[in-house]
Amino acid sequence: MKRLSLLAFALLAPLPLLAAPAELSLDEVLARHYEARGGLERIRSVQDVRAQGSFTMGPMTAPFTLESKRPNKLRLEFTLQGMTGVQAVDGDSGWQIMPFMGKSDPEPMGDDELRSFSQQADIDGPLVDWQAKGHTVELLGTEEVEGTDAYKLRIDLASGDQITTWLDAEYFLDLKWDVRTTMRGQEVKIGISQGDYKEVDGLMLPHATTQTMDGMPGASTYTVESYTLNTGIADDRFKMPEAATPAAETAAE
Repeated sequence: MKRLSLLAFALLAPLPLLAAPAELSLDEVLARHYEARGGLERIRSVQDVRAQGSFTMGPMTAPFTLESKRPNKLRLEFTLQGMTGVQAVDGDSGWQIMPFMGKSDPEPMGDDELRSFSQQADIDGPLVDWQAKGHTVELLGTEEVEGTDAYKLRIDLASGDQITTWLDAEYFLDLKWDVRTTMRGQEVKIGISQGDYKEVDGLMLPHATTQTMDGMPGASTYTVESYTLNTGIADDRFKMPEAATPAAETAAE
């Protein structure tokens, strides 16, 4: 009978409450974030990164290769419907080839696209050396995101754009970004969720990303199958190529 009473007490006793996230300062949160990613020394040692995988948007799936290199170089190449598109940034300039839009020759990026791609070309991310980059960062407290406790930070970029990021309160890796930017004079909000983190050469990198945009139906999902670091990606991968000379013009010459 005594055993039965103890069992009943155990079943009826309230469940222990989960511990709330620790009250940390901004510097403490950032220090744990850097360490969770692999440490500042390892982060800063990466000179170039190549990510390969596929993205899905609605019924369409396309393979992609994303290459980034210091300083501020980024190239995205993807194949869709048998055609290959390229978008690239090389420092302060950007260019693209978009055959799906009837543009098979390289042309300069518009200002909005260039600002967006230039920010993505920061190989370390906005929180590393944020003061030197001219950003401001504020810790807004803790908040639950999709059932996970997280530290909420606001990053005001030097460009004028703003990122709100939520860092997992246990693992201190990025869970979600809300990006506020402008496109064609209108404010746009972009949502980015990151997950499936895996260790790659001493760094924790996301292998699954979902992106949404206000006013646009559905979401785009990106799955990274492989990362390679410090392979010596050539600088000319990011430089704008010359437009092909039409055959008729070549013959006339």
